Amino acid sequence: MDWLQAVLISAVLAASCTASNRTFPPGFKFGAASSSYQIEGGWNATDKGESIWDRFVHDDPTRIPNNENGDVACDSYNNWERDIEMAVELRLHFYRFSLSWSRILPTGFNNRISEDGVRYYNNLIDGLLARGIEPFVTLFHWDLPQPVQELSGWTNPLIADWFAEYARVVYTLFGDRVKMWLTFNEPIVVCDGAYNTGIIAPGILNPEIAPYVCNKILLMAHAKAWRIYDEEFRPKYHGKVGLTNMWVWIEPAADEYKDLAELALQNFGGRYSHAIFSKEGGWPPGIEEVMAENSLKRGYSKSQFPAFTEEEKDLVRGTYDFCGLNHYISRLIRKAKEGETFTAFPLGDVEDLDGIMLLPDGREVGTSYWDVVYPVGMRRLLVWLKEQYGDIEYVITENGYPTGAGLEDTSRVNYYKDYLEQVLLAINEDGVNVTHYTTWSLMDSFEWVDGYSHKFGLYEVDFTDPKRTRTPRQSAYYYASVIAQHSLDVSTY
Repeated sequence: MDWLQAVLISAVLAASCTASNRTFPPGFKFGAASSSYQIEGGWNATDKGESIWDRFVHDDPTRIPNNENGDVACDSYNNWERDIEMAVELRLHFYRFSLSWSRILPTGFNNRISEDGVRYYNNLIDGLLARGIEPFVTLFHWDLPQPVQELSGWTNPLIADWFAEYARVVYTLFGDRVKMWLTFNEPIVVCDGAYNTGIIAPGILNPEIAPYVCNKILLMAHAKAWRIYDEEFRPKYHGKVGLTNMWVWIEPAADEYKDLAELALQNFGGRYSHAIFSKEGGWPPGIEEVMAENSLKRGYSKSQFPAFTEEEKDLVRGTYDFCGLNHYISRLIRKAKEGETFTAFPLGDVEDLDGIMLLPDGREVGTSYWDVVYPVGMRRLLVWLKEQYGDIEYVITENGYPTGAGLEDTSRVNYYKDYLEQVLLAINEDGVNVTHYTTWSLMDSFEWVDGYSHKFGLYEVDFTDPKRTRTPRQSAYYYASVIAQHSLDVSTY
């Protein structure tokens, strides 16, 4: 491969140069990410069960532009060997992917384990390891088994135990080889994104109660899955387990809104982190107080927040080996004006706080309106997290930029340059213990309600080709060079 050889030659030349503050610390790891529904296809292969996204797009195909869906997607179910080849070409240290709960447990429960599903993931895991690439596995990336949803999904308290049983099955199957685990990807989307808007699976609109019930139950599910690993599997396999949320960096639109911005950060991320990472556990106190007041104003006899018992606080608190974060979005916030209408949280406004979200002035916006280029937001977020939760390990599990089609994606290259520079500043100047950086995404994929129109991939996928041919973009060459040189001082790519 000529381009890979060029990267390696450049790395050798760079190694002879004196290290600078643009060089990443020894042991820092670079990876790329994907998720099961977005790339695998094979939605009904052999005995795979139906997921909520299968049902959501099939019941009403018009929910997604051009009636698109993930039935085939990148066809990674059949193209997993090519996926590994791409990871090798990029010189990735790790590849983050998610497991399809429905592909492993077709009924959603542990009464039946799919041999085909296990074979598929064993092939992928073993193939990565054979090429020196670490598998980094997410247990749940939004594709809940439909039979579990029909029992009320993430608003049924029993799902915490069902998820824990699924986690135990997966740890048993793959724990001897997988050492980095995420229980959940972006719980704020699972709960707030789904129930506040109704526009993503499972398509249920219930903004006043469901997001908060889901929020607490999901935290309980995470804690139980973490404790199963900690007690039953860590002594044998010595891995790490965490979860990752979508963190939006929020700044005050004016000095008078500083307290509002802090509350918004706690509402956006703290509701899914404070119970785990803080010393006291439970809900963030400021948000808990605001929600109690709002609930009474809305006519409820008590808070819409389901309370944590002391026993539940103890169960959830401290259930982490690292703190994962996905970061794409930065916003400003101000108080709403009288009579001003709100758009739906989490990508819109924060009605619970009477807050209106604004785009930072003059910033480049990707093909997705929500992805605004504001690199300093990454550094400020990392510093804020350290101030909140202490000097723990922070793992950037997603960061990326959407473009249109084409291989010349200079805007994405510039995005990586600027954001990685801010990560380095957070490490070198602020002392934040960041150990991993993960680009979203390895290849173009099904981007949920946006279908295939937004391209995040280092590799372009030809979705008109039955083989789903993957071709490296300019950003793939750049990222491979950064990895090979372990530095942002990349001369050629």
